[in-house]
Amino acid sequence: MLDPPGATRTRSRALRVLVVLFLVLALLLAGAFGFYVWATGSAGPSRPVTVDIPQGATVSQMGDTLHEAGVIRSALMFGLTVRLRGIGGELKAGSYEMRTNMGLSEALEVLRAGPPPEALPLSVTVPEGLRVEQVAEVVSEGLGVRRGAFLRAAESGEWAIEPYLPEGTESVEGFLFPKTYDFPEGVRAGRVVARMLQQFEDEVEGVDWARAEDLGLEPYEVVVLASLIEREARVAKDRRKISAVIHNRLELGMALEIDATVQYALPEHKERLTFDDLEYESPYNTYLFVGLPPGPIASPGLASIEAAMSPANGDWLYYVLIDPETGEHAFAETYDEFLEYREQAGLG
Repeated sequence: MLDPPGATRTRSRALRVLVVLFLVLALLLAGAFGFYVWATGSAGPSRPVTVDIPQGATVSQMGDTLHEAGVIRSALMFGLTVRLRGIGGELKAGSYEMRTNMGLSEALEVLRAGPPPEALPLSVTVPEGLRVEQVAEVVSEGLGVRRGAFLRAAESGEWAIEPYLPEGTESVEGFLFPKTYDFPEGVRAGRVVARMLQQFEDEVEGVDWARAEDLGLEPYEVVVLASLIEREARVAKDRRKISAVIHNRLELGMALEIDATVQYALPEHKERLTFDDLEYESPYNTYLFVGLPPGPIASPGLASIEAAMSPANGDWLYYVLIDPETGEHAFAETYDEFLEYREQAGLG
């Protein structure tokens, strides 16, 4: 029996539709599988990262936190996987040391295992006026962080605190804020550096930086100037006067002639400088080069940062340490007056 007219065409058209639907379905399945492989996999640079999962966080919030930290590729796939496996109740809050570009299954296993037991904090005090190398020694002694690892982290050129520490600055010299810190045992060098930089940012948040603009200084230059004050001032009342001397000399185009910059420049630190030391070729030698040195020479405290932007009113161009016991300086407007103070201090 012959098919009625048009039946063959109808079957052919239906077959084509089925083929198209099959191809579309195959493409969708392939796309979904490709997305699954990509979303659950890992590739790219892997670096340590701290992830904090707060108490009461939902599965979606956990996924978002991990995704934002660069640990996993997809917060959506994280949520779907947790729900399909029924393990939402097994994921624990806490602070985790993870890595960027982990696989999804690996990240889930870390959260199921829970954070490591919290160690008793170690305390370390970083005083004002230390160089990066000296901070590294303090951190090594107090926290057990290897000195070399700390210096590599501090001088990696990867840190920035806009607008104070510009991006691309080679060292965090001047920005490791002096303070007493608590860290867990086994803390890594990078985390210590990051904490100290965060402390700097927190401390200067309330500072009126418009004063720097009025003085014609960039925020980074303020920290450079503050580091000079920190190294030179030994009593609080001298800070703003030393700041005035520096500003006055800068305005007149005079060399700052600050011993602390030469001590910073020399390969080995010296308490007493010789005339030969004052000729040491370095952009940090303010006897040879006019203006501020190219970077900070130590970590200033908040008082010195404030003094850098609030110089005392006075036309002083010189200062002399007249009382080594108290650290008090005398300030002079003229060179002759400066020589008189030197003679009184027994410096000839």
